[in-house]
Amino acid sequence: MDTRTSSAATGEKGLKSGAIGIVSNTVISVASVAPAYCVAATLGLIAAIVGVASPAIILVAFIPMLFTASAYYYLNRSDPDCGATFSWVRRAMGPWAGWMGGWGVVIADIVVMPSLAYVAAQYTYKLFDMNGAANNTWDILALGCVFIVIMTLVSWWGIELSARTQFVLLGAEILSLALFSAVVLYKVYANHPVGSITPSWSWLNPFPLTAQELSAGMLVTLFIYWGWDTAANVNEETKDSTRLPGLAAVMSTMILLGTYLVVTFAATAFRGPDFLAAHPDDVLTAMGRMAMGSPWDKILVIAVLSSAMACTQTTIMPTARTTLSMAAHGALPKSLATIHPKYLTPTWSTLWMGAISILWFVALVMIDRSENILWDSISGLGFAVAFYYGITALAAPVYFRKFLFKSTKNFLLMGVAPVIGALTLGWVFVKSAIDYWNPVNSYSPPWFAFGSFKGVGAAFVIGIGMLLLGVPLMFWWRSVHPEFFRQKPEVAETLEPGAAQGSIVSEENLLELNEPKKERPRTPAGTGSRR
Repeated sequence: MDTRTSSAATGEKGLKSGAIGIVSNTVISVASVAPAYCVAATLGLIAAIVGVASPAIILVAFIPMLFTASAYYYLNRSDPDCGATFSWVRRAMGPWAGWMGGWGVVIADIVVMPSLAYVAAQYTYKLFDMNGAANNTWDILALGCVFIVIMTLVSWWGIELSARTQFVLLGAEILSLALFSAVVLYKVYANHPVGSITPSWSWLNPFPLTAQELSAGMLVTLFIYWGWDTAANVNEETKDSTRLPGLAAVMSTMILLGTYLVVTFAATAFRGPDFLAAHPDDVLTAMGRMAMGSPWDKILVIAVLSSAMACTQTTIMPTARTTLSMAAHGALPKSLATIHPKYLTPTWSTLWMGAISILWFVALVMIDRSENILWDSISGLGFAVAFYYGITALAAPVYFRKFLFKSTKNFLLMGVAPVIGALTLGWVFVKSAIDYWNPVNSYSPPWFAFGSFKGVGAAFVIGIGMLLLGVPLMFWWRSVHPEFFRQKPEVAETLEPGAAQGSIVSEENLLELNEPKKERPRTPAGTGSRR
């Protein structure tokens, strides 16, 4: 039976329409951020900068994320395309900006994959007390690559399986963080352990912070929210695709805010900011045994492990759907628009994402067997994140400019809020460039140092370099496939959901890209059925 014969089962690109609801979409979006991993890796750094005001910084950093989510909400209502940033920026600002927006999404996801696989592998070894393997780069590389392969296959085998997997992994993660926070706060109020501080609402007040503390804290904190936009990338597979994915994006940012505030209050109260600052790599594990005792401290290991595993899979999904959309619209090779006839998921887009992630992981390890280059790559991915979030936020007022002054609501939510989000992210981009140009702020030795020139920071080279790599690739694609670049920017003519016009590829042509033909042999990826 041909699974594509039912129009109710497939969308215009062949993805499975209505496969998940708003709860599954929200779960996938929150899991994409890896909240437990983010807390473990950044809370110590935030505390070192602002002390007990860590909750205030988390609250301030939430504001531009919420404003950016507002742009995603309205853009998705007009154009529920799984390419999200690529499709929306293409309509508002033209094909060149759209292509680079899509490239920013792809680069950010590829760059972050090795660190997620690294953490998932390392914490698996820690869970089973295999400390030798947990500190051996080659053992971590081997198991990390296995995780990437498994999560690539899960993403390929269907959106429903992906959603069920995320329910399990995110459930373990959130329950672990909730249990930790409850135990710690109980001990603070009941036993007053040494080093503890009674929580205060003043910790939410950012105004006593200096401008330097605020900027440095924001620089670290903004990106613990990154990933909620996956809600938009699975929009074509979500019920009520014009409304629910945008709502899931907004809800995800709020869930993340609540999670981060609770855990930050608990951790800060239990041991104080000095203890957190002394353990910048992993504050959760550092507090685990003293807070919960052995073997219950393993719960926090499970939290970070499930977080990294979940994010490994949910990072593959938006990249595969972005490249699928780009290919369907003629911005990438048509083969990347291929949909598996049974699983109704992107075939080559998914498999290529997994393969490139493994190659990038191996390359980083070969360049530097220590963790230094890995953490520099994480610092560098912030450039791509700030770029594509910022340009997407700007796309909203540009695309809806005819409607900005029709009502106060339109002006604030389609205009002011997205612009503030974009300006904040632009400031983060520039500030990061200034900071990471200096090799002192990178873990690895300076790059391009010669004579009296002290070189450039590895984080700057990786982040800016990977982003700029898209420019010659874009011009090359323009030279061989100019059709896509002949489009003109558009402006919304209506606010009715799903009313966007001007797609350069008709629905029939999109279906033709994926329609199985009897004379065409099946690709190797399509021959392996689990049943």
